[in-house]
Amino acid sequence: MPDKYNKRKYREEHPGFLAKIKNIFSLNIGTMLFGALFIYMAFSVILYLTSSNIESYLVIAGPLSRNETYTGLAIREESVHKAESSGYISYYTREGTKINANGVVYGISSSKSTSGSSDLSSEELSAIRSQMLSFSRGFNSSKFNNTYSFKYNLEGSILQYSGVTEDGSSVVSYGGQTLSKAEQDGIVLYSTDGYENKTVDSLTSADFEQNSYHETDLKTQASVSAGDNLYTLITDERWSLIIPLSEKQAVKLADRSSVRVKFLKDDMTQTGDFSIVEIDGSKYGKIDFNKGVIRYASDRFLEIELVTNTVTGLKIPLSSIVTKEFYLIPSKYATTREDTQEIGFMVEDKNKSSQTFVSPSIYDQVTDSSAADQTDDKEQASIYYVDKKSFKEGDVIISPKDQSRYVISDIGVLEGVYCINQGYAVFRRIEILDQNEEYAIIGKDTTYGLSRYDHIVRNADKVNEEEILY
Repeated sequence: MPDKYNKRKYREEHPGFLAKIKNIFSLNIGTMLFGALFIYMAFSVILYLTSSNIESYLVIAGPLSRNETYTGLAIREESVHKAESSGYISYYTREGTKINANGVVYGISSSKSTSGSSDLSSEELSAIRSQMLSFSRGFNSSKFNNTYSFKYNLEGSILQYSGVTEDGSSVVSYGGQTLSKAEQDGIVLYSTDGYENKTVDSLTSADFEQNSYHETDLKTQASVSAGDNLYTLITDERWSLIIPLSEKQAVKLADRSSVRVKFLKDDMTQTGDFSIVEIDGSKYGKIDFNKGVIRYASDRFLEIELVTNTVTGLKIPLSSIVTKEFYLIPSKYATTREDTQEIGFMVEDKNKSSQTFVSPSIYDQVTDSSAADQTDDKEQASIYYVDKKSFKEGDVIISPKDQSRYVISDIGVLEGVYCINQGYAVFRRIEILDQNEEYAIIGKDTTYGLSRYDHIVRNADKVNEEEILY
């Protein structure tokens, strides 16, 4: 008994070879999977740290940079008109609408409720019915504000038919009211802000402080006194916007005589004459318009965008741009294959006994200004930029027209990027339209070029053409 016990104990303390193998294969399956996963992750990390990190860039369309926005101060030809007498006021012209000279702006009476009567002729009644019918047919519920304009116009027409505008004076009486008429054409505003008599020459830097800007609403249901401000009349279609400029902005705009302006209030655009003026020692841009004042008559400060970045195309980083060499071949040596309509060249073999048609990738075609002859009566001589992979330096090309020979040797360079849509780097030609320190704008319809939403290599210096990236 002791001997058997000792033998078993010895085997446990000194396992043999077969026992060791058995212990290895009896390891927990979870431990083995964890070990394999750890080895894979470690290998992946080593590959990532030792390989070049290739960044992808999605090609988008747009301008080189966003147009700069400004806050402009509107200067207009304006005059403030005061009440001629005391009483309660009735308004006959809608704010922000244009009124003709002798049009009734408002009426004043001694009491709130006024009444008047006047018989209209059949012709005048017919004209009013015609106005109402025309408005009804063209009514659009999405533009309900037009109803108020029609109301004021209709009231003005009735007053005119009643004879209140026949008097040459600016103030007449009708139905217990003292009616006030506009002395000249203009746009009516029922507010003042103290800028009515301002000109570009009288502006100061303090006038541009919007925090201290205050507008007074002149419309009231209470009685007014003689001499009170009642309305403002804009009397000229010409107006100006004054915008503060930094030194950098002033330099950028110094050579401009006109500029395209986008009004952020309604996204409308308009071109104005541009000049730079100085106010209190600082530079300001002055934009003069000869129309559009009625759209922004109620705005003293306007948010605008100067549309100066007009070059648009595909936007790419400068770090993506590379150069590639091509063989230059005159177009007179080109021929077209009849069955496929491919453009190619007849390459002579070394023994000069036969010719082989080769159709390479042609990346560009430019006018050959140095050529003395023409390829034909209509087409001017040109130079093809062909892929170097299709030929070897020293290859001889035979002209199909006169059997003349051309030895391939001249090399030209084109700019491009590496497109990686298919997982490997493919050269695509670009034509730069504009650029700044970081990005370039390129043409959209370039032969062998890029399209919107293509993926290209951002850091092109780390990639070789046709290199497989993923």
